[in-house]
This record gives sequence, C-alpha cells and structure tokens, in this order.
Amino acid sequence: MPPRLFIRSNPFASPPSRRKRVVIALFAAGCVSPVTGFAQLTGDAARPVALDPKWGFSLAPQIVEQPLAPGQTSGTFSLGDHVSADGERQTTLTGNAELRRYGAIIRADKIHYDADTDVADAYGNVRINQHGNLFVGPRAQMALEARVGYMLTPTYHFGESGAGGKGERLDMLDDERTRITRGTYSACACADPSWYVRASRFDMDQGDNLGTALNGVLFFQGVPIFASPYLTFPLSSDRQSGVLPPTFTYSSTSGADITIPYYVNIAPNRDLTLRPRILERRGAFLGMDYRYLSPTYSGTDTIEYMPHDAVAQRDNRYAIFLKHNQNFGDGFSGYINYNRVSDAAYTSDLSSGNTIIYNGTQLLFQQEAGLRYDKGPWSVLVREQRWQSLDNAAPPYSREPELDVNYQKYDVGGFDFGAEGNYTRFTSIESTMPEGERLFLNPYISYPIVHPGWFVIPKVQYHLASYNLSYIPSTISSTQPQSLPNKNINVAIPTVSLDSGLKFERHVRVFGRDYIQTLEPRLFYVYTPYRNQSDIPVFDTAQSDFGLAEIFTTNTFVGNDRIADANRLTAAVTTRFLNPDTGDERARFVIAQQYNFRMQQTTMPNVSVDESSRTDLILGASFKLTDTFATQNAFQYNQETNQIDRLNTGFAWSPEDRKVINLAYRYTRATSTLADTTGEIKQAVLSAQWPVMRNVYAVGRVNYAFDSHRLVDGLLGFQYDAPCWTLGMAIQRYANGLTTTGLPATGTRFLAQLTLKGFSNIDNGLVASFRASVPGYVPPPPPADPVSRFSDYD
Repeated sequence: MPPRLFIRSNPFASPPSRRKRVVIALFAAGCVSPVTGFAQLTGDAARPVALDPKWGFSLAPQIVEQPLAPGQTSGTFSLGDHVSADGERQTTLTGNAELRRYGAIIRADKIHYDADTDVADAYGNVRINQHGNLFVGPRAQMALEARVGYMLTPTYHFGESGAGGKGERLDMLDDERTRITRGTYSACACADPSWYVRASRFDMDQGDNLGTALNGVLFFQGVPIFASPYLTFPLSSDRQSGVLPPTFTYSSTSGADITIPYYVNIAPNRDLTLRPRILERRGAFLGMDYRYLSPTYSGTDTIEYMPHDAVAQRDNRYAIFLKHNQNFGDGFSGYINYNRVSDAAYTSDLSSGNTIIYNGTQLLFQQEAGLRYDKGPWSVLVREQRWQSLDNAAPPYSREPELDVNYQKYDVGGFDFGAEGNYTRFTSIESTMPEGERLFLNPYISYPIVHPGWFVIPKVQYHLASYNLSYIPSTISSTQPQSLPNKNINVAIPTVSLDSGLKFERHVRVFGRDYIQTLEPRLFYVYTPYRNQSDIPVFDTAQSDFGLAEIFTTNTFVGNDRIADANRLTAAVTTRFLNPDTGDERARFVIAQQYNFRMQQTTMPNVSVDESSRTDLILGASFKLTDTFATQNAFQYNQETNQIDRLNTGFAWSPEDRKVINLAYRYTRATSTLADTTGEIKQAVLSAQWPVMRNVYAVGRVNYAFDSHRLVDGLLGFQYDAPCWTLGMAIQRYANGLTTTGLPATGTRFLAQLTLKGFSNIDNGLVASFRASVPGYVPPPPPADPVSRFSDYD
C-alpha cells in the first residue's frame, strides 16, 4: 500500500486527490490526550521532543497520561485511504479508516463522522478500543465525547481483567459502564473457553468492579452447573459482593453437605460471609463470618446455628466464636476471645463442611477478656478467664481475675534485673478442686558476661508466694494434695544458676566442600534448696517435658505452684557445619545430659520421686545435605537400661515447587511416669505432594499407629490445574473422639473444590487442608496478571 501523507492545509476546502493516501488531523485543539500508561522514566528522559511547531506534534519516549486542563478539549485525529467531506461538519473515511479522540480508537472499513452531533458511525470490521477495552463487530455508532454508543453482534475484551465474550448487542453507557444483551462472559482467554456465563443481559461497571448477569447460567465444559436469575461477579481480582461458588463435602455422619456462601463486601476494611448450608441427614444450618480491620482495632466474629439436628435429635445447636483486638494507644491495648458451643459433639458433628480436622472432638472452649500495657520496661496484664467444659471434661482453673506485672531492665551497669508479680483468684466448677487466691513475686538479677568466643551468666532469683484458700473440698481430686490442712500458706524459695559456654571455630573440608565447623560446649548449673510444698494446691502447674529446651531451665515444672529443688549440672556439646560464604547451617550435632548431685524431692501430687543420679542422654542431629533435602533426628537414651526411651526422626525432600515428600517417625517407650496406660507409642507420618501427570498433583498424608495397628488419620487427594480452572478432591479419615466403649472413633469425609479462574477465587477448605497436612505444600499458581494494554499498544 502506498504511504499515507500528512495534510497541513484545510482538509475541507476541497476533496483531496484520490491518488494520494492521506492522513487528516481534524479539529486539533492544542491538547492531545493519550490513553493511560505507567510512567517509568523521569527527568529529561521523560520529556517529549518537539517535531513540528505548526501542528504541535512531538515524540514521547513513553506512554503517559496527560489529563486535560479545565476548559480544554481533546484533539481528534483520523487517517484513512480515502476521505470525503461536506463542508467542515461531515467527514467520511474509507479504506483502513481510523478515528482517535478522548482515548478512544475506532477502526473500520468506513467511518462517517458528524461534527455537529459528535457521532461517528462505523461500518465493516469495526474495532473500538476504549481505554484498553476492545469491542469488535460489523456495525457501531459512538458519541466520542460522551463515550456513549452501541455495537451489533459484538465480540468484546476487557483489557484490565482479560475477560470477554460475545453478544447480540453491546451498549456503551459511559466511560466505565457497558451493557451486553443476550451474550456470554468468561475470564478464560482461550478461543473455546472452558467456562462461561450465558445471560439475557450483562451490566459491566468497571468503576465499581462489578459484573451483573440477569438470568445467568454458568457453563463448565459445555455443561450447565449453576443458574441464578441474578448473578454478580468481580471484574478483577478485587473483592466483590455476590454469591460464591458452592462447596460440597460428603461425610459418613452427615451425608452430602452443601454450602452456598454469599459474600458481602461492606467496606475495604469490613466484610461479611453468610453460609447457608444443607446437611443431607441432619438438616438446615446457617453460618455467618464477619471480619473487620482498622488501624486501632481488628477482629473476627463467627456465629453458627442449626434449629434441629435429625441425626443427633437435638434442637438449637449453635456455636459462637468472637475475637477482638483493640489498641488504645500509648502502650494500652485490650482483647476479647469468646468461644462457646451448644454441646460436646458440636465440633465433630457440625464443624464446617469445608474444614478437614485432625483433633476430633473439642471439649474445652476458652472465654477470656483482658487489658494490656506494654511500654518501656513495664508489661501489665489484667484479665478474666473462664472455660466452657463439655462432656465431663476436667477444665483448667478459671482466673477471676488475674493481674500480672512484669518489669525488666537490661545492661544497667552490666546488670540485668527484673521481677514478675502476679495476683490470681482461682475458681473451678469441680467440687473436688480447692479454690483460692495466690499472690507471688519472682524477682531476679543477673550479670551477663558475653564475649565473641565465650559467655558466663550468673543469676539469682527468688520465688515468694502466698496462698489464701477460700474453699477446701471434703473429697479432693487425685491431681491435688490429699491433705490441705491450712487455708493460708506462704513459701519462699531462692534459686542460683550459672550458665556458661565456649565457642570454637575452624575451617574444614568435607566431601570436597569447605565448611566452618564450630564446637560449642555448655555447662548449666542450678541450685535450689528443698522446701516442702506438699500442702500447696496445684492451680496452673504441670511437669515440664524433657528435651533440649527444658534441660536448660531452672525449674522442672511449668507454673508457679511447684518450684523444684535442685543441685544439678547440665552438660552439652554442640557442633555445627556452616557454609563459609552464606552462613547457612548445613549440619548440627548435639549431645546433652543432666547430673543430679542430690535427688529431687519436690513432686506433683501422687507422683513418685525420680531417684536417678542422671537423666537420659539426649542426642540430636540435623542435616541439610542439599537445598532440597533436610533431616532432623532426636534420641533420648537410657543408660541404665541401655534402651531408647524416646525417638523422633524425619526428613523432607523437595526438589522443586509442588514436589515434596515428608516422613516422620515417633517412638515413646511405656514407663510408669506416663499419665495414661496406653503403653508405648509408635507412629509414622508420611505426607507428600507430587505431580503424577501433566498439571495433575497428588496430595496425601498417612498417620499410622503401629502400637495399636490403626490409622490415626489420613488424607488422599489430587489437584488438576488447567489454564482457566482448577479442580481438587480429597477423602479424609479423621479422629472423632471416643466410642461408647472408650475406643478411638473415626469419621470419613469427602471434599471437592472447583475454582474457575477469573470468576471466583475462594478456598472452600481444600487448599488449607492440603497445606496443614503436607509441610512444604505449594498450591497451584494463581492466574497470570493481565498483560498491560501498552505492551501491545493499539
């Protein structure tokens, strides 16, 4: 095609020669308004270069938005193979006709423009690009300044979201609103979309990010799967009110379980989700989730209600879960954490159908409110704490109220010092549990001496406690002292400790690689004199676990009702292998043991004294052989019996995203100190995510107890990730409390989730369950961001 030429004279004085291809600039008003872009250059590099002083053309190094100043109008540009004009008001372009104004671009075989009405009529292969939105059809009309027009039998595409479809008629109502009559919509960019919505009318409001379909039917792979007389959906990834995709599960206790959530986008910082739910065997159920967030407060409220459960034969089953956090400023804050259910079986019977659980029946629910102050060295907590106890579960003590004050100061002349003071009134719903008030003060002072290769930290602390019992039961629980002769009890116990360690480093070469190896011996000595505490009730204290973290503490109990007497030394040696370039730890080996110079006499009620002169030997080893393989191992070895009392070992291998295998094994030997009589524990957990074929990922978890020869819990599922949709399914076997004979009960449920990319992006619990079941699980990637319209500028 011959080149088109610029025309500088009045184009309407006489028709131009048909032998010349022309470029016509109409009504140039001195201001050109290009479509919106994203500026990347600054300074002189971003300034346009003038090309023609008469016409005002310039060469811009990038596409930027230049808003019109008040009183200015946009210039109109056109070009075509041929042009004809009737005076200065009527213009007709034919052959590769193009008209640009107000950020809109019209292309067609023929364009007629009426300057009096500002209306352009386009015929044949019409393409309208309005701020990145593309409309294609055989016939269109558009008022340029008003941004109003129509197109017959259009194919449309929204540049911001990548969505589009077809219709019998498209009406441009203004710069942001579009109406499609008897058409389709899909965010799937394929020529033959996997899913689409067909409706009698679509109203698209890009300003409000809202699409509305009247008499809409959702098709997936050509099959209708959902219909609604009024259907709303977001036009981008932003939140939008409307019906969310239904969720479906099937369980052995409830049958088919269907939820059709409705999401309400109240404000940018508040939303509400209504969850009407039908359980095939049980009946109707309604749930509500309210979330809110502000600079000074945040929270979540969940309320669930079932008027009648046909399986359990219960009326008015409900659950209330409220969480609120408030920042009052200047170090003051508050919180509320309130949880309550109607009955003991609620969590196992009616836990959300989109949630895969592992803990079985929950029998204790916390109800707590408190105020905090944290500023400088001070930390203060005032709270009221209660528990809802179900099915005769023994609840912890309620704190009505509790006042806890902490003061800590560091490096004052080389000294660290502080104190914790606490007042608590303990109450219980159990008639066999004593009640009363406890006041304690735990001051301490230490002088840390820390250098790059060694440290010594001497520390002195004191435990001062006073008890005032308001109720002593005639029959006392087995977890309490069987004799409580005094209502007023005082105790004062000092503790002296000395923590010390060394650190040596050397460069080594192992298997052809350079490392920095450290050798870190550590000695920790504790002395606490014996004080008889057998007549003190146990309000919040328990025996601590035995591990690497616990053996370097001064007290073998957790809580303040028992302070263990001690004259012991803990010795440990750690060696680590570090990458010399990055400092990344590639391996660690630890060995530790406690030595008792005097046998501990302080115990919990009805627990015998351990008369061993030394504890079990603790050994630990961890390896990070490569960036994709790691293993951790811990052993507790009894030297007197030459047996392993406890073993935890496992590894994780993840060569790349969505490829991970985890294996863990736990063993605990049965001893007389175990609280239960179930004997030894032998459990193995295997979990994995792995591609089994193109775009198909298998996800699984097996937790098997070799001691009882049963499946504790298990999960098997898969996910298929297609360009426009994702399908996931899972079947789970989970712990579900105990049977009437006291044996572990289990339940089975099935969960399915279909995600239509660009239409809905809600997790009905499947992805969350996979993530909780498989450490290192990676969900399918989200849809790619739409390509900027300036990457293929029209």
